[in-house]
Amino acid sequence: MIDAAVKALQQMFSPRFRAVLIKSVALALVLIVLIGIGIHRILVWLAANGGMLAEGALGSGVHGPLSVLLGLLSIIAGLGIILGAVFLMPAVTAFVASFFVDEIAEEVERTHYPNDPPGKALPFGRALIEGTKTGLLALVVYLLALPFIFIAGLGLFILFFANAYLLSREYFELAAMRFRPVAEAKAFRKTHHRSVFTAGLLIALFVSIPILNLATPLFGMALMVHLHKRLSERQRLLERI
Repeated sequence: MIDAAVKALQQMFSPRFRAVLIKSVALALVLIVLIGIGIHRILVWLAANGGMLAEGALGSGVHGPLSVLLGLLSIIAGLGIILGAVFLMPAVTAFVASFFVDEIAEEVERTHYPNDPPGKALPFGRALIEGTKTGLLALVVYLLALPFIFIAGLGLFILFFANAYLLSREYFELAAMRFRPVAEAKAFRKTHHRSVFTAGLLIALFVSIPILNLATPLFGMALMVHLHKRLSERQRLLERI
């Protein structure tokens, strides 16, 4: 497992991976900015309308203090969105991965497994569906864990282990689907769920590091290509016995 992680990290500095990295980071940043702008505008709108209702109920004498309070709330909302972007990164990178899964997998296979038959490129629709499902699930987990963030850090543990499960499942199945039908790839992942989840802990650690987490699709997909190769080889050896 560690050897696979080291290989994945080392390959991130190759010319082909750098090209994919630039594209994936650009797309992730665009999504984060758009989500942030959307959420901020909703919060500002809610604060403004709440202020109008409060002023109507309490009278015009509270206009000055209310304006100051709304200004502070707007600033807090902006800071909260910046902080929230860190926690939303698993959802964003899960979606971004669907656009570059084959470029990453092909490069890993070409570099490390040149004598093996290459995988078959996934239909873009299938990759997009898997990435969207994982991204939405990661978002739901974030919203459910949010109330527990301030309870002895319980929410952070929930997020970490949930991300390990969700991201490991997505990246491994995408890697497996290049060689197996969808149902078989999912069944193969379930058979080896312990190994897949252990690898997922490394991905969850990676995605929890600000800035570095923008490269999560490259690291996660490369790691799972190596893992799928090794588990497939182990299965073939067992079948021969």
